Amino acid sequence: MLKWALIFAVIALIAGALGFGGIAGAAAGIAKFLFFIFVIGFLIFLALGVFAGKKLTGR
Repeated sequence: MLKWALIFAVIALIAGALGFGGIAGAAAGIAKFLFFIFVIGFLIFLALGVFAGKKLTGR
C-alpha cells in the first residue's frame, strides 16, 4: 500500500510540473488517503504484535 501511495505521489508531482492541476490534485488526494490507511494499519499491527508478544512470553 505504501508503494501505491508513493506511485501516486510521483504521478502528482509530474502532473503538477506539467500543468495538469486537476490530475495532480486527484493523485495527491489518493496518495494521502493510501498513506494514512497504511499508517493506521501499521499501528494496529504493531499494537497487536506487542500485546500478543506479551501474552505469549507471559511478561
